[in-house]
Amino acid sequence: EKNSIKLFQDCSPSVAHITTLRLGKDMSMNPVEIPRGTGSGFVWDKDGHIVTNYHVTMNGERARVTLSDASTWDGTLVGYAKNKDLAVLKISAPPSKLKPISVGTSQGLQVGQHVLAIGNPFGLDRTLTSGIISGVGRDIRSIGGRIIRGVIQTDASINPGNSGGPLLDSQGRLIGVNTAIYSPTGASAGVGFAIPVDTVRRVINQIIRDGKVVRPGLGIVCASESQTRQLGVTGVLVLGLSSNGAAAQAGLKGL
Repeated sequence: EKNSIKLFQDCSPSVAHITTLRLGKDMSMNPVEIPRGTGSGFVWDKDGHIVTNYHVTMNGERARVTLSDASTWDGTLVGYAKNKDLAVLKISAPPSKLKPISVGTSQGLQVGQHVLAIGNPFGLDRTLTSGIISGVGRDIRSIGGRIIRGVIQTDASINPGNSGGPLLDSQGRLIGVNTAIYSPTGASAGVGFAIPVDTVRRVINQIIRDGKVVRPGLGIVCASESQTRQLGVTGVLVLGLSSNGAAAQAGLKGL
């Protein structure tokens, strides 16, 4: 019990409440900002980068980030990875107001391991829930339609508003980003999912550096399977190359 209390006291200052907004009009047709949704996030570094889910930010024209001291800051979208359901906002808060979360690893996680989640379910700021790792290596479909692999399953209560918040181990280290629940009602049913932190670290560092996720590619245009079959070719038939692609630089040539 004392460990959970200390963990919350140490880690909750790293957790942020995110509100997305869209410009609309009131009854008098005056322009007003209309809240579009809420979610969670956490401080990544002293430069003001805030990590959250892509689906938390996607329906708003701007974001408002509230830190643990109740100070509120405009969040600028640095970039996102739709297929990993991750996004990075940046706020202009001074370093003295920012407490970066302690980042762990998702390697070696065990079913039955104690975990805790901090977030803002239903708008209730910095709510702590606890549970265990119920499964590892799960696959879920991202909002972009691609499969996110190696996802952590937990029975720690995760509800609407928890999205983008941290999943922590018993030492208060980030091991995942809470992203989805399986529920027939939309409320927690004891089946929640978190993107593993090793994936998060790789994606977030790319977004901060490049503004997007850079995916490797060969830079080749291949014949279809039916074309190669008609030609009696086995293997991959290269029809063309991207001029600056890796294959062209390696000396490959197309037909």
